[in-house]
Amino acid sequence: MSLTVNWPRLLPMALPALLFSASVAAETPPPDNPIANFVLGNGMEVVVIPDRRAPIVTHMVWYKAGSADEPPGKSGIAHFFEHLMFKGTENHAAGEFSRAVAEIGGSDNAFTGNDFTAYHQTVTPEALETMMAFEADRMRNLILTDAVIGPERDVIIEERGSRIENSPEALLGEEIDATLYQNHPYRIPVIGWMHEIEKLNRTDAIAFYDRYYAPNNAILIVAGDVEAAAVRGLAERTYGLVPRGPDLPPRIRPAEPEHNTRRTVSLADPRVTVPSFSKSWLAPSYTTASPGEAEALDLLSEILGGGVRSRIYQSLVVRAGIAASAGAHFDGSKLDQGSFTVYGAPRGTAELDAIEAAVDAEIDRIIDQGVTEKELESSKNRFLRSMIFASDNQASMANLYGAALATGGTVEQVRRWPEKIRAVTAGQVRDAAKKYLGVDHSVTGYLLPSSTGRE
Repeated sequence: MSLTVNWPRLLPMALPALLFSASVAAETPPPDNPIANFVLGNGMEVVVIPDRRAPIVTHMVWYKAGSADEPPGKSGIAHFFEHLMFKGTENHAAGEFSRAVAEIGGSDNAFTGNDFTAYHQTVTPEALETMMAFEADRMRNLILTDAVIGPERDVIIEERGSRIENSPEALLGEEIDATLYQNHPYRIPVIGWMHEIEKLNRTDAIAFYDRYYAPNNAILIVAGDVEAAAVRGLAERTYGLVPRGPDLPPRIRPAEPEHNTRRTVSLADPRVTVPSFSKSWLAPSYTTASPGEAEALDLLSEILGGGVRSRIYQSLVVRAGIAASAGAHFDGSKLDQGSFTVYGAPRGTAELDAIEAAVDAEIDRIIDQGVTEKELESSKNRFLRSMIFASDNQASMANLYGAALATGGTVEQVRRWPEKIRAVTAGQVRDAAKKYLGVDHSVTGYLLPSSTGRE
C-alpha cells in the first residue's frame, strides 16, 4: 500500500512511480490491437488494453474517490480506507487475497491520491478471473469491526509520523499546499492531518465505503495478454454481479477565490543541509483548461525546466554552475485546478537568493520574448517520445488511462493527446506564461538549515 504524493516541489524528490499524469498518453495502438472501452450493466466502466508481448496482465480498479472527496473534519479517511480494503470479507480472511497473488509470483498494491484510489495486481492471464473475483468481493463485502479499525488506524498514525513528521521536505510541502489552495480541499494532505486521523472510526469508514465503493463509481483497467471479448465475459461474471450503488452527485468542490497576493512559507530545520526553494502558482488542469492551455503549460514546463536541456538547467547548473538542481513541473492531472512549480537548490557557496533570482529571470525572459520555434519543436519531440516509452509498459498504460478517466477524461481524449501537443504554438506557450506565472500571486517555499536566520 502506498500514498500518492502530489508535489515534486523540493529536490531531491522523485515523483512516485504510480503517479501518472493524464497529460501523458500512449500513441494510438495499431489497428489489430485496439483499446476497447465499454460499460457493464451496473455502471462499471471497463478499458481493455491488449499487449501480447509478454504473458502477464495488469488488473486495476480505480474508484473516483480521493482525499478531496472527504467530509470536512475527516481528513485521511480515503487513504485509511485503502488500508482497510486489505482486511477480511464475508468470503475471504484478511490477507488471503495478497497470499493468492504471491503464491503465483504476482504482485499487488494500492495507492491514494487527491481524486482517486486505485488497487492493482500484476499476474498471469490465467489468474485474471481470480483477481476479478477477489476485487469484486471486497468492493461490497468487507467486515469492518472496531477490532479491525483500531490497529489499522495506529498503522496510519505511524505512517504519518515516519513519512511526514520526520521529513522537513514533506512538512513544508503540506504547508505550501495549504497556502496555495486557500479554499479547495487540495489544501489538505492526502494522508490527513494527525489530529483528525487519530479520531477516525468505524462509523466514518463504513460511511465512506457505502458512499463511494460501488461499481458505478469505479473504473476497471485491464492491460496485457488479453482479448477484449474475453475480459468482458470475465468482468460480467464477477464485477457484473455486484449491485449498482446509489447515483452520486457531480464532484463539485469549493472553488478557489481570486489569488492576488504573493505569499511565502519558510521552514528551518537542523536536519536540512542544503537549502532549497520552490515557487508555485495555481494553473488549470487538463480537465478545467481552455482548449490548448494545458498542453501549452506542459510544453512550457518542459522548455523552462523539464530536464537537462531546459533553460533553467542549462543556465543555472551547466553554464553558471551555481545550482545543484533546478527545474519546473506542471501538475495538470487534477480533476480541478492544478499547479505550476519551479524549484532550485544552490551548489557550493552560491546563495539561495541568487538561484531564485536566476529562475525568475528565465520566467521573465519567456514572458517578454517568448520561446523559439526550435525550443518548441524539441520539447514536442521529447513529449512524444515519452508517450512511446509509456506504451512499452503495460502497467504505465493502465495507470495512464485509469488516472485520466478518474479525473474527468475519456479514452478518446487520451488517444488524441499527441495531435493536441503537436498543435501548440509558440504564442500559446508565451501566453500561458504571461497569464499564470505572475509573481504577484505566487507561493514561495523555503527549506532552510536552522542556522540561516531566514526563519
